[in-house]
Amino acid sequence: MPYQGDVVVGGPPQVRELAALSVTKVAVGAMANNAYLLRCHATGEQVLIDAANEAPRLLQLVGPAGLTTVVTTHRHMDHWVALEEVVTATGAASLAHPADADELPVVTGTVADGDRVAVGDCALEVIHLVGHTPGSIALLYHDPDGVPHLFTGDALFPGGAGRTTSAGAFQQLMTDVERKLFDRLPDDTWFYPGHGKDSTLGAERPSLPQWRARGW
Repeated sequence: MPYQGDVVVGGPPQVRELAALSVTKVAVGAMANNAYLLRCHATGEQVLIDAANEAPRLLQLVGPAGLTTVVTTHRHMDHWVALEEVVTATGAASLAHPADADELPVVTGTVADGDRVAVGDCALEVIHLVGHTPGSIALLYHDPDGVPHLFTGDALFPGGAGRTTSAGAFQQLMTDVERKLFDRLPDDTWFYPGHGKDSTLGAERPSLPQWRARGW
């Protein structure tokens, strides 16, 4: 079936095949977190975005090809319940932004705004988005043969920016989301959030003034 990005806990993953990269999306855990396994077609190397929960299921997805890296989008526990078990089982590097790294059970390296995370011959650009947590990051794949693909963690969802705990944090998050994502990337950019369904920046762009006005 064509990729739609609609997955449920206990249900099958959905796979999107790009020219050089495959994206496998699965929902795991009590909070229905999304985890994304990326595989480079040329090299077979794999990267996991958010080892959120259900380590056995994530390891089954990884399979015998192994795992090069796990990137954690932010420090909230529902996004890293399976991190230590997955890293131990695979020997993968564990990367996060330094502002959130101390809250994670295992981190072998840190990434900052503008850094690149290799997925074999492909690469993900790190985009630091402050507000949901101090060290939240999004990961951008510039597909040379198609639209941009953006993994947003809990910083951006269909229908709004991520949850914040103060008005100041919300304003910071909205500013970062608008400046670093919407002002920079085209409408056909497909984004993959930390929970729920995917969307495009174009579908959400008209709502930005409403999000800013409502304050959440």
